[in-house]
Amino acid sequence: MSGKPKLGWAGLCNVSFGFFGIQIGFALQNANMSRVFQSLGSSIDDLPALWIAAPLTGLLVQPVIGHLSDRTWLGRLGRRRPYFLAGAVLACLALLVMPLQGMLLGAAMLLWLLDASLNVAMEPFRAFVGDMLDKSQHTAGYAVQTAFIGAGAVVGSLFPSLLDALGVANVAPTGQIPDTVRYSFWAGGAILLAAVLWTVLNTQEYSPAQMAEFGEAPAPETGPDLVLAARSPLGALPWISAGGVLGACVAHWALAKELYLLAGLMAAYGAALIAAILLARAGRTTLLSSVVGDFAGMPPLMKRLALVQFFSWSALFIMWIYTTPIVAQYHFGATDPASPAYQAAANYVGRLFSIYNGVAAPAALIVLPWLARRIGKARTHAVSLIAGAAGFGSYLVLRDPAWLMLSEVAIGLAWASILAMPYAMLASSLPQSKLGVSMGLFNVFVVVPQLLVATVMHTIMDAFFPGAPVWTMAFAAATLMVAAMATLTLPKVE
Repeated sequence: MSGKPKLGWAGLCNVSFGFFGIQIGFALQNANMSRVFQSLGSSIDDLPALWIAAPLTGLLVQPVIGHLSDRTWLGRLGRRRPYFLAGAVLACLALLVMPLQGMLLGAAMLLWLLDASLNVAMEPFRAFVGDMLDKSQHTAGYAVQTAFIGAGAVVGSLFPSLLDALGVANVAPTGQIPDTVRYSFWAGGAILLAAVLWTVLNTQEYSPAQMAEFGEAPAPETGPDLVLAARSPLGALPWISAGGVLGACVAHWALAKELYLLAGLMAAYGAALIAAILLARAGRTTLLSSVVGDFAGMPPLMKRLALVQFFSWSALFIMWIYTTPIVAQYHFGATDPASPAYQAAANYVGRLFSIYNGVAAPAALIVLPWLARRIGKARTHAVSLIAGAAGFGSYLVLRDPAWLMLSEVAIGLAWASILAMPYAMLASSLPQSKLGVSMGLFNVFVVVPQLLVATVMHTIMDAFFPGAPVWTMAFAAATLMVAAMATLTLPKVE
């Protein structure tokens, strides 16, 4: 048994280059969808509800795509690449159609399609690094992937500002999307598809026979069922009960209707768990029982890293939803989405986002490996998260928008670490045959906090800080600090 051939820099880049295009799509979505929604008539209070589509699709899509890609082999097209290609084509179509929308509901539906497609393309890329690289190159592989994520996000975030500088109209009549955003989406869609095609055409996946030679068995058809069969269906009842209680509280106290989604998800997970346990006891292996079984049987390190991810991504989703209205209100004095000042603020947010993403590339390739060699991966991640918390907290005191660039540098260090260090710590501890579904399930803890933010943050803000969205940044800083403290409890990971 021999290890996989080690790849040079060109090979490492080919493996992850498609992520450059995928991240352009995510950057355009993250920096501009609040702007699109408000341009089409949404109020700031409605933004979290409209954004629910994005994390919900990730929650449903990623584990399923991971499970399926572990079991896919389409000859020359391979295992993960069919999903890269299908997701990229659908995401490209969504980006082309989105700017033509004149209705808020149409834009919300297209956000659902866009995020689902980006998740289909993105999720297998995490496993692709593990498939293609020897364990000794995992850290380098995820660092290169993070660099492409940062570079793609810079390009996507800066598109509207660059077009504005070239004289493209940055303001549109009420109910219409500015030309800078429209052309950015169209260009981003084309680049996304081209980048994914580059990886598809310039990589060759290892066949099941080759993986066996490396000592890596194919994905088992059974296994998770044994974990489930030993459990009692009664253990799922607390999830169903909690969902019912939350739904009743929402109805009784007239809380935000978005909380019904959270209640429904809790009850649905309980019902899925019962169904999976009964299927396992009957000796039947299905997609449901396999995915739920893998979730129930997560390794200890994965569970502890999942807690870190949960709090880390809560902060990031707050940033993506609220930065545009915060900067517009507090730094540009604008609350009307149709005003030139608001659109200028939105472009400035794109530049701010380009900074944190731009910092991520050198941080992942240079700063984080340097720190990890000296203080370990877990402490490196904790230090980075603390820096990010300071960056978010500074939004409460800085009123000159120029100083926010320093805030974004600190956030960029945290972003680089969130994208690289948990995956580097996790990849070598997971069975290769189930890497796809494991990464998909790990990303559930990227998605669930986003759903919580989308459903709960509006209620919190209305109750304690009405009309003052800047306080959402205090929540973001606090959740990153909790993530940093949880990181410090992790065992030493080589």
